[in-house]
Amino acid sequence: MRAPYPRPAAPHWLTHPLHGARGLRGPVPWAAVARGALGVGPVLAALVAAGQTSAGVIAGLGAMFAHINDRPATRATRLVRIGLPALAGAVGMVTGAWLGTLGLGAWIALALAAVGLVSGAISAIGPVCSSAGVQLMVVCVVGAGMPAPEPPPVRAGLLLAGAAWVLVMSWLLPLMGLFCGSVRRRAGLPDERRAVAAVYDALADLMAAVGTERGQAARRRLTAAYDAAYESLYGHRVPLLRPDAGLRRLRDLLAVAGALSETAVTLMWEGEPLPARVARTPALLASSVRTGRPPGPLPAPAPHIAGGLAAHRAVLLAARVFDGEPAPAVGAVGPGPRQRLRRVLGPAGREYAARVALCVGAATALAKSLPGEHWYWLPATAAFLVKPDMGPLVSRAVSRAFGTAVGVAVFAGLAALLGPLAGADDEVWPVAVAAVCSALIPVSVRHFALQTAVLTPLLLSLVYLGGDRGAEYARLADTLLACAVVLAAGALPGLGGPRAQVSVRLSLAVRATRDHLDRVLAADAPYEVRLRLRREAYRALADARRAVEVAGAEHPPFGRDLAAWAPVVTALEEIVDAATACGVRLDHGAPPPDARLADRLRAVLSDLADAVAARRPPADLPLPAGASLTVPQPPLGGAPCATLADVIAGLHRARHLAGSRS
Repeated sequence: MRAPYPRPAAPHWLTHPLHGARGLRGPVPWAAVARGALGVGPVLAALVAAGQTSAGVIAGLGAMFAHINDRPATRATRLVRIGLPALAGAVGMVTGAWLGTLGLGAWIALALAAVGLVSGAISAIGPVCSSAGVQLMVVCVVGAGMPAPEPPPVRAGLLLAGAAWVLVMSWLLPLMGLFCGSVRRRAGLPDERRAVAAVYDALADLMAAVGTERGQAARRRLTAAYDAAYESLYGHRVPLLRPDAGLRRLRDLLAVAGALSETAVTLMWEGEPLPARVARTPALLASSVRTGRPPGPLPAPAPHIAGGLAAHRAVLLAARVFDGEPAPAVGAVGPGPRQRLRRVLGPAGREYAARVALCVGAATALAKSLPGEHWYWLPATAAFLVKPDMGPLVSRAVSRAFGTAVGVAVFAGLAALLGPLAGADDEVWPVAVAAVCSALIPVSVRHFALQTAVLTPLLLSLVYLGGDRGAEYARLADTLLACAVVLAAGALPGLGGPRAQVSVRLSLAVRATRDHLDRVLAADAPYEVRLRLRREAYRALADARRAVEVAGAEHPPFGRDLAAWAPVVTALEEIVDAATACGVRLDHGAPPPDARLADRLRAVLSDLADAVAARRPPADLPLPAGASLTVPQPPLGGAPCATLADVIAGLHRARHLAGSRS
């Protein structure tokens, strides 16, 4: 019997929204749900009851944006994650309301496109600035198109008041007796402590995977856990707010995890499995972080190789720090002010700014040419949709269209059912719909389509209260037109598309790899600086890998071509792994390499970074073959010959792969 022909698989760029649905599982963030239930609904209800419906709509809009930005965080980080986009939204509201008073007609498309240039440029700095940029653009469009009796400064104040109410709820909710017990039981540990414990759990997995094929995957999970912990302990904090004793203690515990992870990577590179009792050491430390109790006796490996000796010393350091001693000050990782400015003015900022300006300007011009006064929905949707943080372009468009269709159908059904029952008092049920949808926002952020399906009835409730009634299906048509505009812009080259995202992220990763290798080969490099640069390298590589994975799911011809950059990221990861092992061996008696070789390695990595950024083949700079490197053998097998040979081999491979992709 002839075997049936295999059914061809659908392309990844079409099935990406379905693959993203796997992330819908997980525990319900009850604390965030409680904040959502007490956010938009009470603000809107209080002002509507006071006869200030227009003010309630604007304050509810500010609370809605605050809930969208209210991700798991500490009080200090939540203040920046919510407060900075709220300030940008207030600026957008004043700007948009002022533009709306100028009587520009169709020429307002050019004015909003100019705001899009600013919005896109600041979005290139990082995730929080990306949220601030999109809120600046969306609120500017809404301020220009939504009629409201309040003057522009008052509208901006109402928007900030809605966001401030969400911040107050995030601070007061754990102290309220009504919610304290249930929320704290469900929330468990504070976010910072949970994040540090997750790092030690990932360390335990990596140590258990030493000597197996699971090592690289375990190391990437450790990098992800580290990124989350650093974000929780260091990221997005108010500069003048000094950390308390508990936060300083958690930073010490995270620094110890950095020393242990360096030895784990070295042991993984040496392929030397650890005894089971030693591999359980990070699990004991994770339990100590969660409970606050001492970890007890910590088994350490026998120091018969360089990695074992480093692990032995790292375990002793962990015992001292968990006993109360301060840890080496590693410091925070991430871009500094100059790097942020370069991102704004560099190719990523310029190209993405042009894309936002084009999409918003074209959508505004299209909306102004259509009948109807409420034209703002179309360009506001385009401003949301052009944001690349939500995944590949086609996936974003499909998810947005499907989620809007579901949300419009739900709201239209509720309007048909509850509108006649409400009679003259028809402002109660939209407030109730907005309150329920606001409580669902923390769960909906797991998938873009679900988030759109939840936000659409909320926004339609605000629009309904603002006077735009019976236009649900017109809003769906506007959304479909916005999807078409953004998809058409996505086919244009040189506008901050997936190619630009990959080249920028990969170039930053190559430079971070160069800086780490440079410190490893410097004889006088402080150990803490080396740990910080290794963290920065792995963080940049993780960002590059995510950019390549997202670009690999883009529509043709981008997806197939950009997915081929993944081996370059893998080669760079292997270089950082080998450099880490080399640094440990140099710490324990290995002779340093020749200075001319170090200069040559640095020059090759610098040229590779420039080539990736400029999208050109790397220069054929002279570089010895890895096998030709020979160094005398010191005690404990600590010669850097194997690790430096692997660094050079990885450089050869990375240059070859990058040259074939450029």
